[in-house]
Amino acid sequence: MVNIDHQTDSPPMRDESLFYLFSPVTRIKGLGDATAQALVRLLPAATAQSGGGLPIIRDLLFHVPINIVNREFTCPLLEAPDGVVGTFIVRIDAHHAPTGYRGKRPYKVSCSNDTGHITLVFFNASGEYIKQNLPIGGERVISGRLEHFDHHLQMTHPDIIATVDKYEDVKKPEAVYPLTIGLSSKRIGKYVDTAIEKLPALPEWIATEWIQHNKWPDWKTALQTAHHPQCEDELSPLSPARSRLAYDEMLANQLHLAMLRRNKHQQTGEIIKGTGKLTQQLIETLPFKLTGGQYEVLAEIHTDMQSGKRMGRLLQGDVGSGKTIIALLAMLRVAEQGLQSALMIPTEIIAQQHYETIRKLTAPFGVNVALLTGSIKGKAREAVLDGIATGATTILIGTHALFQEHVQFKQLAFVVIDEQHRFGVAQRMALTNKGNTPHLLHMTATPIPRSLTMTLYGDMDASTLKEKPAERLPITTRVIPLSRYNDIMERMKDVLEKGEKIYWICPLIEEKIIEGELEITPESDIAAAETRFIEFKERFGPIVGLVHGRMKNDQRDIEMRRFASGETRLLVATTVVEVGVDVRDATIIVIEQAERFGLSQLHQLRGRVGRGSKPSFCVLLASDRASEISQARLKTLRESEDGFHIAEADLQIRGGGDLLGHRQSGLPKFIFMDLLEHHQLLEHAKTDASQFLQADPNLVSERGKSLQRLLQLFA
Repeated sequence: MVNIDHQTDSPPMRDESLFYLFSPVTRIKGLGDATAQALVRLLPAATAQSGGGLPIIRDLLFHVPINIVNREFTCPLLEAPDGVVGTFIVRIDAHHAPTGYRGKRPYKVSCSNDTGHITLVFFNASGEYIKQNLPIGGERVISGRLEHFDHHLQMTHPDIIATVDKYEDVKKPEAVYPLTIGLSSKRIGKYVDTAIEKLPALPEWIATEWIQHNKWPDWKTALQTAHHPQCEDELSPLSPARSRLAYDEMLANQLHLAMLRRNKHQQTGEIIKGTGKLTQQLIETLPFKLTGGQYEVLAEIHTDMQSGKRMGRLLQGDVGSGKTIIALLAMLRVAEQGLQSALMIPTEIIAQQHYETIRKLTAPFGVNVALLTGSIKGKAREAVLDGIATGATTILIGTHALFQEHVQFKQLAFVVIDEQHRFGVAQRMALTNKGNTPHLLHMTATPIPRSLTMTLYGDMDASTLKEKPAERLPITTRVIPLSRYNDIMERMKDVLEKGEKIYWICPLIEEKIIEGELEITPESDIAAAETRFIEFKERFGPIVGLVHGRMKNDQRDIEMRRFASGETRLLVATTVVEVGVDVRDATIIVIEQAERFGLSQLHQLRGRVGRGSKPSFCVLLASDRASEISQARLKTLRESEDGFHIAEADLQIRGGGDLLGHRQSGLPKFIFMDLLEHHQLLEHAKTDASQFLQADPNLVSERGKSLQRLLQLFA
C-alpha cells in the first residue's frame, strides 16, 4: 500500500524466473476455463496481471489451507460415534436402488466387516456409477462423516471410495481450503501440487543466519509444507513454514516502504520558514492553550518544512486532541511566505464547518480562506476558482471537488488530508499533483496500533497526539443491558425536555437476517435505524431526525444541519456519524447492540459527544445475551478513554485485517502475516530492510537481486 502520493520510478522488468508464477492459472495442466472462472470468484484479490482477467498461478499458490481432515480415525463399526470422520475397509454386501422418482429416495449400499455393519447413502446418484465403484462382494476403503439414523450406522456420500491397496494413502491428512461453487479442496490441492512441481528454485532472499536461527525451510519447501499440513500445529501462523512465508511478506512490505521513504527524502520541497508572526498571533487569540504535545508536533512539522525536502507526515490524534488547529497553524506558516495551502475533508458538511471555524479565526489577520464543494455552483464557484488560480486565496478548504481538473492553483505548497483513509491514492495524488511536490500532512482520528503503523505508513514520519486539551471534559461511559430499555426512554425524555441533544446509534439500517455473517435469529432484537426513527417520532414528536448511509449526501447534510442547529434534538443514525459534524451541545450517545461493534469504532462514536462544557455520557446498550467476551470488551471501553490503548485491545480481539474494515479504511489484507503473532518478526523485517538498503541501495548484490524478485513476487 503506497501512502506517499508521488510518482516512483518504473519498476524493473519482471525476472524471468517469475514468469510461470505470473502466468494465468489455465497454464496448469488440467485446469480448464470453467475452473478458472470459479477461481475468479474464489480469488477476488487476484491481480489479473496475466491479462484476460484470470487469476495468476501465484494467487492460487498463496491460497493456503485453513484446516485439515484427519482420516486416521477407525474403530469397530458397532462402536462408531456420530459426527466424526472415519475410515474403514468394508465388504460390499447388497445394493438397494430406489423405486419411484429417483430424486426423492436415496440409493443405499449395505456394507460390513468383522466389527459390524454400515449403510452408504447416495442422493441423486447414478446407479451405474455406484455399481461400478462398489461391486457386490468386493472390498473397498470408505471414508466420510458418520451418523446414526433409525439406530443404524450410515455414511452419506462418502468423501472417498478407494481400492484396498490405497488404504494408507487415504489415511493421510487432507488439506481443507476456502471454497466456492464448482471447486473442492481435492481439486484445488491437485492443481496446487501440479503448479509447485514446476516452480523454479529461486535464490534465497533471507539472510542465511536468520534462516538458520529460526530453522526455516527454503521458500519452495515452505510453500509445499503450507499446502500439505500433517497436523493442526502446521496450520498455526507460528509453524516454521508459515512463519517463513509471513516473513517473506513482511520483508517485501518493509523493503517497499523503506524504498518509498528513501525516494521521499530525495524529493525536494519548498523551503517554508515564514516569520512566525501569524502563527503566534493566532495562538495568543485562541480561547484555549495549546498542549505540550501540540507544540512538539508543530515543531516537527516546521522542521520538516524548512529542511528543503518534501514533508510526508502522518498525524495521529485521538478524538478531540486538537489536530485541526495544528494543521491551521502550519497553513498560516505557509501563508506568511505568500504560498497556498489546501485542506481536503471527506464530507461537505464537515468541510463547511471547518471553513467557518478557520475563516473566523483568521479574519483578523487578513488571510483569504475559501470553500470549494460540489454544491457551490455558478458565479460563486467561478469566483472561488479565480481566487485559487490568481493566488488571492491563501487557504482552500473543500471535499473531492479540490482535485478536479479545472481547479488550478497558482502556487500550492502544502496539502492537508483529513481522515486520509477515506480518500483513494489516486484522489490524493490528483490533488498533490496540482503543486510542485507540495508538503503533505495526513491526519487521522482513528488511533492505529504501532504494528499497523509500521506496515501501513512506514514510508511516512509519524506524529502522535495523546494529550487532550485541559478544557475537554471526560465522558462517562456506562454499559446497560437492553432489558432496561424503558428506563433509558424515561431518562431521554428528561434530557430532551432540558433542550439537550442525543445521538442514538443502531447497528443496521433495516431489520434483516444476514446468514453466514452475523449470528442473528428471528427472535433477536436487532433494532434498525428506520424502525427506531418511527418509534421515537411517535414518542418524542418532530424533534427526531434520521441519518444513514443510504441517504444521498445532500439529504444527509440537511439532517445533520438540522441537528446541529437544534431543529432536531434526537438523531437516530448508523455509523455514518462516526466521523462527523461537531455538535457541541450533544451530551448523550446511546449505542444499541454495542457488542456488535469493534472497540475502535465504539470509541470513535463516543467522540461525537463531550465537545462542549457540559458533562457527557456514552451509553453502551448491550444485549442481555451478550457473551462473556463481549462484556469484557465493553468493560475495556468503559474503563478507558485512551484511543491508542483501545486500538491495541481491538487488535488483540479482532486482528489487523478487520480493525478499521477493509472497505472503509483501505487496509490491505495480508496473506500470511498475522500482526498479533508475528509482531517480533515484523520488527526484525523493518530493521533488516532498512540496514540492507543502506548497504546496497540499488539492490545489485546477489541478495539484492533476490530481494528484487521478492518485491516482484508480492507485487
